[in-house]
Amino acid sequence: MENPLLDLGWLPRFDTIDAAHVEPALRQVLEEGRVELKALLAQPAPTFALLVEPMEQMQHRLMRVWSPVSHLNAVANSEALRAAYNACLPLLTEYSTEIGQNEDLNRNYRTIAGDLSAELDATQRRVLDHALRDFRLAGVGLPEDRKIRYKAIMQELATLQARFEENVLDCMNAWSKTVDSVDALAGLPAHVVERARASAQARGADGWVLTLDQPTYIAVTTHADDEALRREFYEAWQTRAAPGPQHDPRWDNTQLIEAIVRLRHEAAQLIGFDNFAALSLATKMARSVEEVLAFLGELAEHCVPVARTEFAELAAFAGQPLNAWDIAYFSERLQQLRFRIADEELRPYFPLPKVLSGLFRVAERLYGIHMRERTDIPLWHPDARYFDVLDSGAQAIGGFYLDAYARPSKRNGAWMDECMGHKRIGGTVTAPVAYLVCNFSPPIGGRPSLLTHDEVLTLFHEFGHGLHHLLTTVPYPSLAGINGVPWDAVELPSQFMENYAWSPEVLSWISAHYETGDALPDDKLRRLRGTRTFLAGLQAVRQLEFALFDFRIHSEYDAARGTRAADIIAEVRARVSVVPHPEFNRFANSFTHIFSGGYAAGYYSYKWAEVLAADVFATFEESGIFASEVARRFLGSILSRGGSRDALEAFVEFRGRKPDIRPLLRQSGIAA
Repeated sequence: MENPLLDLGWLPRFDTIDAAHVEPALRQVLEEGRVELKALLAQPAPTFALLVEPMEQMQHRLMRVWSPVSHLNAVANSEALRAAYNACLPLLTEYSTEIGQNEDLNRNYRTIAGDLSAELDATQRRVLDHALRDFRLAGVGLPEDRKIRYKAIMQELATLQARFEENVLDCMNAWSKTVDSVDALAGLPAHVVERARASAQARGADGWVLTLDQPTYIAVTTHADDEALRREFYEAWQTRAAPGPQHDPRWDNTQLIEAIVRLRHEAAQLIGFDNFAALSLATKMARSVEEVLAFLGELAEHCVPVARTEFAELAAFAGQPLNAWDIAYFSERLQQLRFRIADEELRPYFPLPKVLSGLFRVAERLYGIHMRERTDIPLWHPDARYFDVLDSGAQAIGGFYLDAYARPSKRNGAWMDECMGHKRIGGTVTAPVAYLVCNFSPPIGGRPSLLTHDEVLTLFHEFGHGLHHLLTTVPYPSLAGINGVPWDAVELPSQFMENYAWSPEVLSWISAHYETGDALPDDKLRRLRGTRTFLAGLQAVRQLEFALFDFRIHSEYDAARGTRAADIIAEVRARVSVVPHPEFNRFANSFTHIFSGGYAAGYYSYKWAEVLAADVFATFEESGIFASEVARRFLGSILSRGGSRDALEAFVEFRGRKPDIRPLLRQSGIAA
């Protein structure tokens, strides 16, 4: 039987990929890799061209086979696919650890880095530097018994982290709220009510069925006049995969949190680090645990007093003590009073097709690229789309998929991921391809998907990640695009792009009433821009709460006491949070960013990169946000360079100095 996952001549054949293809394809490509590695190590005299480049090719081939599987598991999850995916995780981990702990391979890389370094260019030396670092972090120098234990830990972590995310997804899919009276839905936007009615009809039920997807949760907590409904949704959301009356206990992630943090700590200590946070920083811009904690502490000094003032103003406006499920509701109303504008009032002006058109125009102005949709590409769902990315000569330099709408069996949130990485080795070129995934409300009743401005920011953010991946010029996959970029710098291009969604010029490109085509009125545009700094302190301390919790549970872990998750979050909230959190709040149980994603001991990266992005955008503001010379420097110094150079050096080359926190404080209004 032909296996579509092994057809690497074109884009993934999503229309023919089946769960039964997954494990056979992976086993085949892994076995081919082992055979090829053995042949490479048998060569008498290793060189970059004869050893390192073939290794880059091997890893690229593996990622091309695995990427569609990982993607489908996130956007089209099914029992069969999940079983196949989970069966493969130990195989992948075993192979990765074999490579990382291969002493012969490590020795040959060291030989090339030493004896032949004069023959190599800067990017090739960086490939070797990263590889040698990764050998060390994989435990290549450990005694055999500790290598075996390290491998076992990696395999167990891969399984537990996948289960953590599955529990969150299953818990969300299982929960719903049936409402019998339309009066109970007072305040909710019409499109949410229509979708709830359609959901009920699809289930053969009367009334309205509200599900626990992100757009519905945000709509209920922001707009529902019924406090009991807001509380019920808040509790369901904040206790996902946690003990309590709202959810089935089989999805409880409490013990998984303990096991994941314990295993990470053990792995870090096996390879010579005090804790997992210190291990995490071995690949980041920040150099030490103390530096990260000092950075977060400095932000807290600026943000917490502002947040306290904002919360007091919000409580005074509400005229009542505020519960956690009241914050979004009264914030929206205070924003309406202060700026005479509301999210739902703006939504008709941000139909997704118009927003995409304007977003593509921004990329064209900055980097001279164009987007062209194609309809001949195999897709995994009717909602998905594919776009070629064309250079100024109309030549395709890459492409991306867009999967914009929330649906069951799709992971929550928004992200960019690699479908195919850029590669230019041995006369062959592979163009980069990205996945851009969001969870917006789908079209309904003949209307297009209508976005809030927050959702517009999300789309710009993920597209910024996509540009980082697509515009790379680095020939080696391990350093191309976002690969090899420190995790605390990888959010720079995405957060940088968000600034354009606030520009008056760009707002005129991305907005038009979906029925009349009328432009967003100037007075609404001005009022929208005024909301940028609204409750910025409260937003900042929320991110600081997540970052400090993440970093502390990984830097302070003690096997005798466990994670102390409840104690640490209480201490963090006492320091930086101003919103009262109910006793039932168990946000950590669904904190997929750190327990199943790539942000473990790295959630601080959002604020770290926000400083970088605000400082970069300040340069554009000084010369004009579409200044061609500044855009060329940004592209050449940062966006196209991937991990081929030190992130701080790249920033200094562009900005002329080290990062400064003041542009972010000014941009958010906190400095004032």
